[in-house]
Amino acid sequence: MQGAAPSEWRAIWQIFMKYSNTSESLKDNRDFQRVYQYGKSAANRTLVLYVYPRAEKMRQLEQIPYSWKMAGYTKNRVGISVSKKVGNSVVRHHLCRLVRESYRLNEDKFDRGLDLVVIVRPGARELPFSDIDRALLHVSRKLGVLQNREGAEKKNTIGESR
Repeated sequence: MQGAAPSEWRAIWQIFMKYSNTSESLKDNRDFQRVYQYGKSAANRTLVLYVYPRAEKMRQLEQIPYSWKMAGYTKNRVGISVSKKVGNSVVRHHLCRLVRESYRLNEDKFDRGLDLVVIVRPGARELPFSDIDRALLHVSRKLGVLQNREGAEKKNTIGESR
């Protein structure tokens, strides 16, 4: 039995990932630092959200970092940060799962090609999922990264330079 060559599998995988709606995790420290340094932020009592428009910058740059190439133009990358001030590892992981699930349920409402970093504040420790979900949508609306349902032109405030 003869299998497909590795280059064929790579091409198949890239096609699959191009049309897949799933987002990826933001893992590389350099990518986190880029979002913190150049991205826009909004906050409420529960969460802080940093957003960096990776797709816009990919079109402008000639040399694209490898981690960006893997994510492509259509995928969002999400990183979640929970400080030790919030609680022990069980509490931090629980909050991380709640934020990730909130994003997963609302993923279709977000614009594409964004790097998102969500910082969970200590006030979120006692909150139920519904409040965390509401807080994530609130800070997203503040930054204007939610897609407009009416089809009207929305003002892009994320792509503007500082």
